[in-house]
Amino acid sequence: MRRREFILLVGGAAATWPLAARAQEPSGVRRIGVLMNISDDPEGKARLAAFRQSLEQLGWIDGRNVRIDTKWADGDVERIRRLATEMVGQSPDVILATGSAAAAPLLQATRTVPIVFVNTPDPVGAGYVKSLARPGGNATGFLLFEYSIGAKWLDLLKQIAPEVNRVAVLRQEV
Repeated sequence: MRRREFILLVGGAAATWPLAARAQEPSGVRRIGVLMNISDDPEGKARLAAFRQSLEQLGWIDGRNVRIDTKWADGDVERIRRLATEMVGQSPDVILATGSAAAAPLLQATRTVPIVFVNTPDPVGAGYVKSLARPGGNATGFLLFEYSIGAKWLDLLKQIAPEVNRVAVLRQEV
């Protein structure tokens, strides 16, 4: 199973979680909120299209048995916070958060709506989950990359440019 298929399987499964405390739409249509921390540009649209296509392969058709509400934050921190609060207020069955910039305000806005995050550098360090094996709470998701891969990057750099003697690493904490 490829990583993208696994992500969509988890997201699709999360969308089917029964939420007894919440009123369900009479038609049985599930609601997925998608908070994109990027712009509504060709790359963002391509990512959303891949998500929709994978859901369709699993039998979830937008407009038929699932409704996908997408909000684009354009990288604006204040906008992301406002959209996160707004999205939680719409009571979706599950929320897909792209990146830490989207996951953090969603987790501040709710501890009950399931959140699936993607492209998040360090969800354990940021406090989104207790551990990757047992996330706990209402959030789960996928790392942007595992930090131990940094050693492999350095090895690759040394193979490409053996004359390099010094390397600096910049890391943004969430």
